[in-house]
Amino acid sequence: MNLESPKVTVDKSAEYLYNALSDVKNFEKLMPENIAKFEVLGDDIFNFGLKGMPEIKLRLKEGVPHSKVNLAAASDKLPFTLTANLDAVSDTATAVQLVFEGEFNPMMAMMIKGPISKFIETLAQNMNKL
Repeated sequence: MNLESPKVTVDKSAEYLYNALSDVKNFEKLMPENIAKFEVLGDDIFNFGLKGMPEIKLRLKEGVPHSKVNLAAASDKLPFTLTANLDAVSDTATAVQLVFEGEFNPMMAMMIKGPISKFIETLAQNMNKL
């Protein structure tokens, strides 16, 4: 299952956004208002929970400086990745798009498609809070 957020343009440099997204503490600023829990577990891992959804642990994986930040689920139960693609529009503006990729059975995919789409859209819209 592949889902993409709308592209948003943020008035920050690609370098700034890459560095901000590479620090897992900053993801708390991107979370939707209905967040029930956010906990940093280490330099490269955090745990979050939205009301009515199970908690998810995300681990920072490899990134490509100033163009891509890759996160992956820390659990094999729900294997997925969340990638932030950064495209410098100018020295002070960057287009950001989040891409969610996961392998789920058809029933699970049907159940989570809506909430995940809304979640990554909210994360993208909140990029200007970094």
